[in-house]
Amino acid sequence: MKTALDSSVLVSALCEEDDHHTACQNVLLSSKSHVFAHTFTETFSTLTGGRLGFRVPASDAAQILRVQIAPKLLAIQLDADELLQAFGEAESRGIRGGAIYDYLHLFSARKSGAKRFYTLNLTDFLAFHRSGDPEIMTP
Repeated sequence: MKTALDSSVLVSALCEEDDHHTACQNVLLSSKSHVFAHTFTETFSTLTGGRLGFRVPASDAAQILRVQIAPKLLAIQLDADELLQAFGEAESRGIRGGAIYDYLHLFSARKSGAKRFYTLNLTDFLAFHRSGDPEIMTP
């Protein structure tokens, strides 16, 4: 079954101290999942930004993503027409402002044919989930 992942799953899979580490690591390692290409940027930002209570040096974060994460994932790109299509769906789904970034993850998962989308931010994604979207799950 095709799956897709949010950056929250990647961050938790990398941080042994995180309460969801084992479950997220298991999801990450279980099969080659799809991610919106921007997921790498979000993960890099979280690792290097200090929100976790520590900061990973940028060169280390880049190496971790290149060696430990990227080989386990299939990155989905969105072209301009696809972005505009997602923007066009935003109002009917109640999406505005920064929620568009989360929606693009779900839009990309739908594009990939994923049946399940894993995130630690269930509430955010369930708010704009509709029939035909991948099932939103927590690892």
